[in-house]
Amino acid sequence: MSFEPKPLPFIYQFAAGAVAGVSEILVMYPLDVVKTRVQIQGRVAVAGQDHYTGMVDCFRKIIANEGASRLYRGIGAPILMEAPKRATKFAANDEWGKVYRNLFNVPKMTQSLSILTGATAGATEAFVVVPFELVKIRLQDPAQAAKYTGLIDCVTKIVRQEGPLTLYQGLESTIWRHVLWNAGYFGCIFQVRELLPLNPTKDKTIQMRNDLLSGAIGGTVGTMLNTPMDVVKSRIQNSPVVAGGVRKYGWAWPALGTVMREEGFGALYKGFLPKVLRLGPGGGILLVVFTGMMDFFRTMRGEA
Repeated sequence: MSFEPKPLPFIYQFAAGAVAGVSEILVMYPLDVVKTRVQIQGRVAVAGQDHYTGMVDCFRKIIANEGASRLYRGIGAPILMEAPKRATKFAANDEWGKVYRNLFNVPKMTQSLSILTGATAGATEAFVVVPFELVKIRLQDPAQAAKYTGLIDCVTKIVRQEGPLTLYQGLESTIWRHVLWNAGYFGCIFQVRELLPLNPTKDKTIQMRNDLLSGAIGGTVGTMLNTPMDVVKSRIQNSPVVAGGVRKYGWAWPALGTVMREEGFGALYKGFLPKVLRLGPGGGILLVVFTGMMDFFRTMRGEA
């Protein structure tokens, strides 16, 4: 049975999650730009716009036609988002874990409880990230980005031209996306940790290896589960309000049907390769940094 350290107060979980999130985004962000570009394009090329055949082609065309700095276009929103997003992810997971253990009178976490806790934490996290995600996607899309001079200008114009509630456009699909990813991520972390050899001496090298492995597997499984919802979320959030019109992509499940009907089942996994390359290793980075920060806080409090 794996060792369960004593939980720390909420503020420490929040701070550790924030540091982990910013660390991950600084390393992996270009893959997110490529993922979004591939997801929001339709099957037919649009005149005057680059059309990408895949991840490598997207990287090549962005660098050749727009410059390497475009791979970090819109990073302001994710940087502002990553601290509350990842902090909420880990803190909510721990807090909901306490709630469910008390509710079901279970002294220690189980895999089914880890899945339930992760799913609930994902739904909680979604409410925090939706406005940041919408701004990020608008700035990453070259067709939309030309309207805005930067992050503040983007937020201002969205609120003024489309209304403040537009910042929560795609909330439902975002909830589904985060429920599926967090359930897969935290459920896999629990199971992989249970299968790995114990580390009774608390060797830091072994701990880091185990966290990288379990976090990467959890991130990969979570990505496999939630990519279709991520595709429709990107489409929904990238659809501006048209006066007197109806958005093509509205609710998550009907949008899934629209994409599959018009572009085929494979379109639901557009951007999967850059997404899994980011969130597989990225999931490992998240867990390693989060665990390291929590150990640092325990040492600081004299609880190590």
